Amino acid sequence: MSSTAQHRSATRLVAAFGLALAATAASAEPRVISGIGEREAARMLAAPAPVGAPEPAPIAVAAAAASPGAYGGGFIELLMTGSAPSRAQRAPQPRPQLAAYAPAQEANLQRQIDPVFQRAEIDYGGGERPGTIVVDSDNKLLYYVLAHGRAVRYGIGVGRPGFTWTGVKPITRKAQWPDWTPPSEMLARRPDLPRHMAGGPANPLGARALYLGGSLYRIHGTNEPYTIGQNVSSGCIRMMNEDVIDLYDRVHVGTRVVVR
Repeated sequence: MSSTAQHRSATRLVAAFGLALAATAASAEPRVISGIGEREAARMLAAPAPVGAPEPAPIAVAAAAASPGAYGGGFIELLMTGSAPSRAQRAPQPRPQLAAYAPAQEANLQRQIDPVFQRAEIDYGGGERPGTIVVDSDNKLLYYVLAHGRAVRYGIGVGRPGFTWTGVKPITRKAQWPDWTPPSEMLARRPDLPRHMAGGPANPLGARALYLGGSLYRIHGTNEPYTIGQNVSSGCIRMMNEDVIDLYDRVHVGTRVVVR
């Protein structure tokens, strides 16, 4: 091809590209035609539609709708979306999030444990005032006393042999998804434990914690719900996460806790 012919060809391509830009800017949705090359696409975009002819529907492209810059920028991005954002302008990908607590999964597990450890409202004749928490360590049950001879019963896990205790203590603090810092006594027994663990679904204290007096003991949730009904702890009283959330919403700082 002679230099004159090459010049004429380049001039026609530039003109077609300019018309393509004008057509794209004039329309909210570009006419996108797939399966052809860039040069042919520019020519067809520049060509006016016959008078009275319906506007051709753009071919849907899921990736283009999902995020800007899906075609890598440049000419192809311009043809497909009407703009060609740089890499710096493209929307950032969302950061991964921690798995959310799923109470439905725990409810399914709760249905699989012994029915005596499932939460239930029952008749109760223990004699304590309404609003009192009573822990029956031997039977692995906790009661929240209601009015008119009723109580809510929960299944619990209690201390291992040598770690059970009895007494009366008030709730001195309430915490949601509490952090866990093992006390020095526990670290002496278990030096492999972490020195600190942030609150969350994997934390041994579970979804809620009720701190008892000035002691190291708590009523708290658990990341091991299958241990409910057993002697498993170092003196704390553990509950299913769904159950400790229910109890947490019923009590307040100052609530009397009787451990038997």
